[in-house]
Amino acid sequence: MVVGVDVHHDTSKSHQSVMGFVASVNSSLTRWYSRVTFQTPTEELINGFRVCLLAALQKYYEVNHNLPEKIVVYRDGVSDGQMKMVEQYEIPQLIKCFETFPCYEPKLVFIVVQKRISTTLYAFSGNNVSTPPPGTVLDHTLTQKDWVDFYLMAHSIRQGCGLPTHYVTLYNTANLSPDHLQRMTFKMCHLYWNWPGTIRVPAPCKYAHKLAFLSGQFLHSEPGIQLSDKLFFL
Repeated sequence: MVVGVDVHHDTSKSHQSVMGFVASVNSSLTRWYSRVTFQTPTEELINGFRVCLLAALQKYYEVNHNLPEKIVVYRDGVSDGQMKMVEQYEIPQLIKCFETFPCYEPKLVFIVVQKRISTTLYAFSGNNVSTPPPGTVLDHTLTQKDWVDFYLMAHSIRQGCGLPTHYVTLYNTANLSPDHLQRMTFKMCHLYWNWPGTIRVPAPCKYAHKLAFLSGQFLHSEPGIQLSDKLFFL
């Protein structure tokens, strides 16, 4: 199962946030389950996150008659200052929700996706400077010591400098190697239905962003539960 999570601010109600949650419910990643939760600043994001994940696992079981052995979470909207909070509080709470199902201990990979960064990448060829081709990965020099992280240029740039996306792996009980994580993330950037090429972030993140934006900008309420297995927000 691959999960995308993003947070958007509701324009009609000040200080209220909207969390968009999208999860795959089949092995070919062609069917998606989506939920939205609204919360005030005093409420913890993990409360809505946990409810959505449990609902997605139940939907996965309904479709496949078993539960996923591995769960990969792409969590958007986390700043550097929130990393420790996510690592020490959010992730343990997610793991606790697996106890709802008897004898269920899936492997979990939790990756933070950061788009708003100041890092730019350039490709040098002789005396020429150009933008890096899609699929370019930087996993040294600029990376951190505390976590396994990398910069990925997944999309094609026709004008201007190359803005990569920063990925930080906070939790990895599936023991996926850095190369595996990088390849998997790049492949996820090919799966967005509204574009024939690659996009800047993994498709689940983009879906979650579109869902949260629609709900916070226009709907101002949770979509009907009957729409949860349809990509109506595209």
